Amino acid sequence: MKTHVFGLLFSVLLFLLSVSIATAQMPARAKMSFGILGGLNLQNLNGKDYVGDKLENDIIPAFHAGINLQIPVTQEFYFQPGLLFSVKGAKNTEGHVTNTTRISYVELPLNLMYKGRLGSGYILLGFGPYVGYGVGGKVTSEDGSADVAHDIEFKNVVELTDPQTTPYFKRLDAGGNIFFGYEMASGMFFHVNAQLGMIEINPEYKILPNDKSAVKNTGFGLSLGYRF
Repeated sequence: MKTHVFGLLFSVLLFLLSVSIATAQMPARAKMSFGILGGLNLQNLNGKDYVGDKLENDIIPAFHAGINLQIPVTQEFYFQPGLLFSVKGAKNTEGHVTNTTRISYVELPLNLMYKGRLGSGYILLGFGPYVGYGVGGKVTSEDGSADVAHDIEFKNVVELTDPQTTPYFKRLDAGGNIFFGYEMASGMFFHVNAQLGMIEINPEYKILPNDKSAVKNTGFGLSLGYRF
């Protein structure tokens, strides 16, 4: 798993470095800028359970942190790739037991952004796809007297011989996001975003031949950051 993560990070950093070199000769006003950001995630897991009933999950608070670039495309329009560490999941209560799922991702958003002058700063509006790579997580069960936590294992297919007490998810996530915000003249910025997962992250269970599960990440977020 570590080899895959390091390979992904190296590929992204190599891409960002190549973009930096390619844009180094642009006029000063058109050069790309670098930003750091972090903030709150309000996440859920939506879809259907194994019998086809709608999931009745609750939102959990989580967080994200990372970097992004603003690369000029045309006047007031930018390509904004980023690299984030983002935690997602949901909470579900059945009787006296509450299960909380938290999945950690390394995430690559690839947004097209409009950045127009408003007052002394800029209004921001962006949208685009994202790809997430699961790097860890836990499912914690609470019944009021004791907590039991199980590490998440990433698998596309769960075989009959696999431990059935282990929570399984697919490693890959992908979808779309949209955000709206404001950047001040000082470089401080904030934005709110919405994200919709477009692929199912639940694996295939061989023990459930008629499994109708369909689980996807969805969420909202608030980010604060600074642009250099």
